[in-house]
Amino acid sequence: MLSNNKIVRAHSTDEYIDMIRQAIDETFDLRQAIEFDEEFLSEARPLVDVIEHTLKELYESMKAGTYEFATGDLPYVAEMKKYHEAMVPFRYLLKRINETHNKGLELTES
Repeated sequence: MLSNNKIVRAHSTDEYIDMIRQAIDETFDLRQAIEFDEEFLSEARPLVDVIEHTLKELYESMKAGTYEFATGDLPYVAEMKKYHEAMVPFRYLLKRINETHNKGLELTES
């Protein structure tokens, strides 16, 4: 279930990159958990593959200077809807990345 609470977007490029790096680390940990407990978590493998591929592609495009905001939901968003929320403990972080991707950085006036 998606809540109506406002999802806080990244406030800077550095914060956005840190969010993506953190999500890549979380995805690695989730993959390790799946390999450790194959029987219980194996159904989540396709989701982890999509998340990992999307995040790494995003990160590489930022490093290469070819990244574009607002190209629609990231591929893992549709995939995540097929799984129970407990399968992805860092779901909120992924939502923040997608929200920032769609709406750009949340710049505050000083």
